[in-house]
Amino acid sequence: MTGTAARLVPWQAKFLGLALIWGSSFLLMKLGLRALAPLQIAALRIVLGAVVVTALLHLSGGSLPAGARTWGHLLVSGFFLTAFPFTCFALGETRVSSALAGIGNSITPIAMVIFSLLLIPAERMTRARVLAVVLGFVGVLVISEPWNAGGRPDLVGFGITLAGGFSYGIGWPYLRRYLGHADLGGLSQPAALLISGSVLVLAMELGSWWLRRGAVTAPWSLHAAAGSATAWEAVAAVAVLGAVGTGLAYVLQFDVVRDAGAVVSSTVTYLIPVVSVVLGVIVLGEHVGAAQLAGFVLVLGAALIVGRPAAGWGVLLRRRGGRAVADPPAP
Repeated sequence: MTGTAARLVPWQAKFLGLALIWGSSFLLMKLGLRALAPLQIAALRIVLGAVVVTALLHLSGGSLPAGARTWGHLLVSGFFLTAFPFTCFALGETRVSSALAGIGNSITPIAMVIFSLLLIPAERMTRARVLAVVLGFVGVLVISEPWNAGGRPDLVGFGITLAGGFSYGIGWPYLRRYLGHADLGGLSQPAALLISGSVLVLAMELGSWWLRRGAVTAPWSLHAAAGSATAWEAVAAVAVLGAVGTGLAYVLQFDVVRDAGAVVSSTVTYLIPVVSVVLGVIVLGEHVGAAQLAGFVLVLGAALIVGRPAAGWGVLLRRRGGRAVADPPAP
């Protein structure tokens, strides 16, 4: 949203919309898996998101960044912020519930602390950060239930979702270090990231199809009968995930940062897994055990510690000429 239209909608409504949109992304991925493979979901999601954001960028009079070096860094960032994590979450959901995948996403703020220390020389480890990292990993351990061989969640599937969360933790500090000096402004950065991610994920999808071409007719082949209700529902779910959950959500995130500030905007990260758990239980009838809920509370507590202004993290924010530009924590 830009201009007058953006100001007509209160930031509180946009904030709530973000929590619901990003929290429901795990449900939409689960529905998409009924007919599409994980890489197909990631590809359709990123491409549709890129189309929406690039169109809005054009309508607002903005432009994409220039320079081979800048686009090289955008390709790296696009891998860690779109292509890889979106594939991981969809792949993880082939083995675990959408609720548990949403819980796995909550590791992102903790991962950002770890990788910012490695990628950004000015960052320092404080006692609060040490506590957050330790608490977060204890939470992951509790969720995994290594002592319960019979009833614990699928560790491979949950591990894949954690890899998606950690990927965000790598991508944002990388972007801050190598493109923090570049004034991309407005919707230029999210559009460029999604375009970069589109190139990468389409290459990944084509490569995957080439390796399986004897068993799969085409890269767009579905594993549900074409034209069936299941196929239509799955494709529709991923189309919504791309256009709304990836494209529109990026725009809303920037509006919330500009209207309410980075600290307020960053708290949406903590609501995303809550929404994913509620929707998974209510809509899909998924079950979340006591250990998973207890571990989630620990991870959420760690994320809250990390997100305090004193800890230096929330949404990565930089100012150019009084204008705030944020790095949205997309799921």
